[in-house]
Amino acid sequence: MTEEHSAAEDRTAAEQHSSHGPRWGTLLRNTLLGLVVLGMVWLVFNVKLPSIDELQERLVGWGGAAWIVFVALYAVVAITPIPVTIMAVTAGILFGIVEGSILSVIGALIGCWIAYWLARGLGTATVKRLLGRHATTVEKHLEDSGLSAVFVLRLMPGLPYWPVNYGSGAFGVSQRDYLIASGVATIPGQVSLVAIGAFIAEPSIAHAAVVVAAWLTVAVMTILALRRWRRSAKSKRD
Repeated sequence: MTEEHSAAEDRTAAEQHSSHGPRWGTLLRNTLLGLVVLGMVWLVFNVKLPSIDELQERLVGWGGAAWIVFVALYAVVAITPIPVTIMAVTAGILFGIVEGSILSVIGALIGCWIAYWLARGLGTATVKRLLGRHATTVEKHLEDSGLSAVFVLRLMPGLPYWPVNYGSGAFGVSQRDYLIASGVATIPGQVSLVAIGAFIAEPSIAHAAVVVAAWLTVAVMTILALRRWRRSAKSKRD
């Protein structure tokens, strides 16, 4: 009887301990979620991106540090729901196609990598709340097809970066698969956007040709990747 009573007490104590643990964990995660959401809202409504003329003036004053400043700003934008399209087009206007593409890809990947690890720290439940209406779709696509899914979602024009970034970290995509897929798929999309900025700054046949070629590349890669992804998903179901 004594042993049974002691075992029951141990189980009760263990249950009480486990019940307290998750509560504290949930409180901490919800607090972090609130801070992240508030930070994003503040950035969207209070951070006014400088105009093109203002940026060009500042870049002249910064000299070689302009690259670092732009990459850092791009990375910050990539962490938030602010569309990275703004930064990529701006890169084309300010730096041209070659330099702008290099800086945009670097800035985008740094921001995506930071967001990935933020999601890993926040946890799945918290990220689901953060993603809101995107959560179910992102989880469905990323959970079983990490590298292929990230590659396709990153390529698709018009799809925001941030749900893919946070979803990849929360829904089990390995860092290796995430970085490989993001690194390869980000390049054509960024070049296509940077080319638009370069054409806006200096309309020419050469710049127009780059825009058309870049967008055709994005379209073809998206179609091929999407077909392969669907075949892979079908074979897994079968």
